[in-house]
Amino acid sequence: MSDSSKKDLFDKLQDLKTEKRNPLSGNIDLADPKEIARIINDEDKKVAQAVGNKIDEIAGVIDLVSQSLSAGGRLLYFGAGTSGRLGVLDAAECPPTFGSKPEQIQGFIAGGKEAMFVAQEGAEDHEINGVRDIVKAMAAPPDVVCGLAASGRTPYVHGAIKEAASRGCVTVFVTTVPAEQIDIEVDHLIDVPVGPEVIMGSTRMKSATAQKMILNMITTGAMIRRGKIYENVMVDLMLTNEKLVERAKRIIMTFTGLDYETAQTLLEKSDGHVKTALLMGLGNISKEEARTLLNESGGFVREAFIKLKGHAK
Repeated sequence: MSDSSKKDLFDKLQDLKTEKRNPLSGNIDLADPKEIARIINDEDKKVAQAVGNKIDEIAGVIDLVSQSLSAGGRLLYFGAGTSGRLGVLDAAECPPTFGSKPEQIQGFIAGGKEAMFVAQEGAEDHEINGVRDIVKAMAAPPDVVCGLAASGRTPYVHGAIKEAASRGCVTVFVTTVPAEQIDIEVDHLIDVPVGPEVIMGSTRMKSATAQKMILNMITTGAMIRRGKIYENVMVDLMLTNEKLVERAKRIIMTFTGLDYETAQTLLEKSDGHVKTALLMGLGNISKEEARTLLNESGGFVREAFIKLKGHAK
């Protein structure tokens, strides 16, 4: 990087609100543990309100992602450092929580898998790295490509967004600086200015909290819209460990009023498919009948149950 380019980067960083000093934490180095916790907590309280100011934008992306997944598309996150790790984390948590296929929601981080645990110096500084990861992912419509960058300027993310747009993918950008500081065009911008961090430039704090909240809302909302939730319970979970197996039994017992042994039997008969077992218990019907109802209802348990009650009349 030339000296002039370095100076330009210095000037841009200096203008970012995430890089400014927070006047409310100026003496945190003198504080005792309780005061440190209070200062951080007081700043964290502001994050939820900042995210709340962008509900309309977030709702639009929930609808967009839901439609994309229903059409066979994917949600692909691209980020560096903390932002990248949050994308990978959100993607990794969807299959066990919602029974989604791992390829449906994926997270890409500058520097690859190693960067999840150890920072890969310089990996985020080149747009071409983002371009390469888009090419590697074979991104194409109806995929949704979501860039994550607290500062809004990460070259890796910009490269991914530009390449995705050139391929016809819908693009989303999540950042914690104001829209006027974003110099890349995207289809959907979610800008949540959280202000200066408690520790200057430490975007693993308020910025990361804001991004985590937004990603939770996007994927959870999209999965709700696709029938992965009954009332407020996740009924499409994958039984990948004993805890989830026991949770599945408890879900069946909660909605059907059946005992533990019966819930276990239903789960076994349904081949471990919780929604099927649930309908079997609710209507005293066979696995085949339950699956037919679910297919007719697009996977929505509530709609299938209404059909079930209608058939019983």
